[in-house]
Amino acid sequence: MKDISNKIKEIAKKLLENGQVDIFMAWEKGEYPFQTKPFFARNTEEADKIIFDEYSIHNLSNSLLKFRDRPEKIGIVVKGCDSRGIVRLLEDNQFQRERLYIVGVNCPGMKDPLKAMKNNSGFGKKTEEEDLADKCRNCMQPNPVIYDEILGDIQEAHLEGDRFARVKEIENMSPDERYSFFEESLSKCIRCYACRQVCVACNCRTCIFDETKPQWVGRESSSSDNMMYHLVRASHMAGRCVECGECERVCPVNIPLMLINRKLIKDVDQFFGPYEAGMEYIEGAIPPLSVYRENDPDDFI
Repeated sequence: MKDISNKIKEIAKKLLENGQVDIFMAWEKGEYPFQTKPFFARNTEEADKIIFDEYSIHNLSNSLLKFRDRPEKIGIVVKGCDSRGIVRLLEDNQFQRERLYIVGVNCPGMKDPLKAMKNNSGFGKKTEEEDLADKCRNCMQPNPVIYDEILGDIQEAHLEGDRFARVKEIENMSPDERYSFFEESLSKCIRCYACRQVCVACNCRTCIFDETKPQWVGRESSSSDNMMYHLVRASHMAGRCVECGECERVCPVNIPLMLINRKLIKDVDQFFGPYEAGMEYIEGAIPPLSVYRENDPDDFI
């Protein structure tokens, strides 16, 4: 990946020097081999710190929300899932295409720095590091879908078996079994909101769960409030989740959040599809559940 790192540096320096962008978003290396973190270069000297390696897993498209009300033009490096996040922001009218210079990288799959960090923390038993992060084992789009220039060889999808296999297992449970499964899974939630913060589709300016008048959920992490939070958040993602998997990856208590998201992805595709969120940018297009027509069928009411 060293060649790709050098090419990204060249592109960043050219864009910053020519004034085509004011900020270039990529990654830089930290103190440890597994510590690769988001980095915003603002001049050619800072661009020398840019790197792309097997731990460049963070979805940078979410960082664009910090600049949605500002005038800067931004260069950004995206993998396949990151690029679907760009499409999500454009369709949600959170960013303007003309403000972006997108450098796509065909992604061979990433390693999870959080797993590596735990292995090197000295706490708990070390586990054998896997070649791919869990979220990359069900990646259907490793190649960017929107870009101004592209780097690297075209990659095959990293799907291992049926993408919805676990969803079908849950669907085959009885209602009581399903309730017990989700009650147990969501009872672990500490309501840190890491899943919300890392999600590119959670781009509301004021989140419903930050409201105090009215207060939709309590501040304590009870089972009922946890289920309220996760099921409402998931329903807001219906037709909008780009399957970057960052929500599940950063969850400190390992809640299977993508299981819920994939159930909704499967249903939206079945009822409104064929449809996959963020797979192509068409100006003016919006997700299925964001569309209303007066002649929509209402037999379910």
